[in-house]
Amino acid sequence: MSPDRDGPAALPVSDNADRHQLELVVEGHTAFLVYERRPTAFVIAHTEVPDALRGRRLGERLVRAALETARAEGRRIIVLCPFARAYLRRHPEVAPGIRIPPDE
Repeated sequence: MSPDRDGPAALPVSDNADRHQLELVVEGHTAFLVYERRPTAFVIAHTEVPDALRGRRLGERLVRAALETARAEGRRIIVLCPFARAYLRRHPEVAPGIRIPPDE
């Protein structure tokens, strides 16, 4: 079975530290989440999924990978990305203890 058919959780997320982004490459397209590592925080700045890959929950996979990375590094999480904020509001169980304030 291919990782794509097994679902987004099976796809490997790579950390492109030079570009400050987590990446998922599928069928020659790259979905990515831009982050900033601060001394005590991991900032989720932007998530982008190419049109050809939409509907496969890849953005969600990238947000979960960012949360896992931040936790593994012992950093608090700051969410600026509108997609990530909306996802975490809909799925508070993914990030217990993280409060997402309302958009301004």
